[in-house]
Amino acid sequence: MKNYIFSLLLLGTTAATAQIKSVSLQASGLTCSMCSKAVFKSLSAISFVQSVDSDIKNSSYLIAFKPNAVVDYDVISKAVTDAGFSVASLKSTIEFNNVSIKNDAHVEIGGKTYHFLNVQPQSLSGEKEIKLIDKKYVPAKEFKKYNGYTKMKCFETGYFENCCSKNQQKLGTRIFHATI
Repeated sequence: MKNYIFSLLLLGTTAATAQIKSVSLQASGLTCSMCSKAVFKSLSAISFVQSVDSDIKNSSYLIAFKPNAVVDYDVISKAVTDAGFSVASLKSTIEFNNVSIKNDAHVEIGGKTYHFLNVQPQSLSGEKEIKLIDKKYVPAKEFKKYNGYTKMKCFETGYFENCCSKNQQKLGTRIFHATI
């Protein structure tokens, strides 16, 4: 019985840390191959990144992660801004296991809280790509467009607010806003 419980705990831990498969990022402000190389080097230096494939023509990067790594989107964004550029688009491929989502609602996935906007109610299973739509990850015009899909203050701040949850323990927790 102890082995069975330990196996379940180990399985649950692995699933929680292995949710995010990869990130596709497009940087803006790049004007030459040296710019692209600066972003590449900055992304490659992140501790949880296993590999970075770059497409210089499209200023895009496909980022793979080390096994069981805890992925932090804000660290990825900071790496790009530290190189002197900004994120124009960030899409994350996540392994879903029968996760129900609906418009303007929060859901916890792999230890992160996501707030889905402009989506139909659905259950997600298998690998799916979501697009992060926080201020750091999209141009201002696109951010403003998605702002019309919610009245929750967390969209502006990126953190749980009184309007988002009756659970006071979550106040101040980072929320990632996304669409499919």
